[in-house]
Amino acid sequence: MEKLLITICARGGSKGIPKKNIKLLNGKHLIGYSIEHAQNFKNWIEKELQIETTIELSTDSDEFIEVAKIYNLTTTYKRPEELASDNAGKLDAIKDLLLFSESDRQTNYDYILDLDVSAPLRTMDDLIEAWNIFLSNTSALNIFSVNKAHKNPYFNMVEQNDKGFFELSKRAGTILSRQTAPPVFEMNASFYFYKRAFFDQQPMNLFLKALAYDMSHTSFDLDELIDFDFLEYLLQNNKLTFKI
Repeated sequence: MEKLLITICARGGSKGIPKKNIKLLNGKHLIGYSIEHAQNFKNWIEKELQIETTIELSTDSDEFIEVAKIYNLTTTYKRPEELASDNAGKLDAIKDLLLFSESDRQTNYDYILDLDVSAPLRTMDDLIEAWNIFLSNTSALNIFSVNKAHKNPYFNMVEQNDKGFFELSKRAGTILSRQTAPPVFEMNASFYFYKRAFFDQQPMNLFLKALAYDMSHTSFDLDELIDFDFLEYLLQNNKLTFKI
């Protein structure tokens, strides 16, 4: 039987918004949305595809561990201090949790799904469709969620050159409108699927054999307090066209 590990990473040391991952959003802790998404996907994939699924939490915060219990997620793992700093990479944190879980449960996983706590605007349809796209390409090592970019580096994004002047970030002949520019996408950080082999890379390269899942709806990170206020307004006033 194939096995899937779902990881939820929530370090306690957020500088921009203290305790961001357990901040209440429309009456629910932010981390609660991702835990419930993980539980719903676990139920679906075990029922429909018989893929045994484990949900694990990666945090350095005892308080976060207690909040996760409210949503029926318990853990014996504690993220090491060196993987909980501002400079620590998330891939390293996921790999550490993966190796811990494989050792602790005496098993090997075939797939990993990481749900980003600070980007909860995802649906079950998103996860299922991305999963199907991922599995249809046997060469891909990972797939991540994106949205079509509002700005395009071929048309209206600029950067400073070595002479101090500004020019288009990318050049591809004469492009006179946004509509004729090559399509570009922005990573929205909501979710990532990986094959187990991805984490055997030295070093790990997110873009080696990557696919992207283009969300048909808005999705964004909750980085600042105004992001919370905006999303809470959308939720309270039923302004979203989809259910998270």
